[in-house]
Amino acid sequence: MGAASMHGKVKEAPYYFIPHPSRYPVLAGIALLFFAGGMSLWVNHYAIGPWSVLAGVLGLLTVLYFWFGDAIVESEGGQYSKRVDLSFRWSMSWFIFSEVMFFAAFFGALFYARAISMPWLADETHAWVLWPNFKAVWPNLGTVAGAVEPFTKMSPWPIPTLNTALLLSSGVTLTISHHALRADHRSQAILFLFITILLGATFLGFQAFEYFHAYTELNLKLSSGIYGSTFFMLTGFHGFHVTMGAIMLSVVLRRLIRGDFTASHHFGFEGAAWYWHFVDVVWLGLYVIVYWL
Repeated sequence: MGAASMHGKVKEAPYYFIPHPSRYPVLAGIALLFFAGGMSLWVNHYAIGPWSVLAGVLGLLTVLYFWFGDAIVESEGGQYSKRVDLSFRWSMSWFIFSEVMFFAAFFGALFYARAISMPWLADETHAWVLWPNFKAVWPNLGTVAGAVEPFTKMSPWPIPTLNTALLLSSGVTLTISHHALRADHRSQAILFLFITILLGATFLGFQAFEYFHAYTELNLKLSSGIYGSTFFMLTGFHGFHVTMGAIMLSVVLRRLIRGDFTASHHFGFEGAAWYWHFVDVVWLGLYVIVYWL
């Protein structure tokens, strides 16, 4: 059991904790080098490429496991003061802001393609020169010279709508869990956090089925023109973020069961909750803009 479970309150250091020199940044950099180099080799059809990517991913996950483990031990050992806690909050806030900009770039690409590029290519000034018989309709099948295979646009019903209900419900259960932890109702917090993770896993299962349905029945693929590329980029990266959020919440659940958090000392829980709520908000934008408009 952690310091929180034995004493009821985590001790706070009277100084600003500065960690000792660490090998983890160097090891993480090496793992990322294997990953980036492997991706370059993979797209150029070198057999070693996938293995290098796998080594990079496994190496990075191993480094993060031990690195975060050391941070947990330092926190439970009372080495962090309120100023360190504040620095964690700012760091998580800036990380989520960078994720907002990441998705803003993809939403911007979708807007540019639909609202600017297509009308420009189809107007009388450019259509007869560059794109004969081009029609400014969405989704677009391309030109006569470079047409893509016909496909069916993804409908918002039923899977995307069900997934919206699942993610919104998970945001509610996560909030209930957080309030239960703040009220020191640990068993209730554990139950509702487990329900949150279960809802997220169900969302991912539905999304996997949606992709299978798109490829096998709708002929909608990543190569299906600008619609296919933006659809799979936006929904795929969002699914990746849901996966990462579910992993974060699973670690938090394990720590919650172990007794690491108290009603007043639980930023690990709060940081993961911020991330999950961010994922919820991004999905609402996807649901409206990608599936309905």
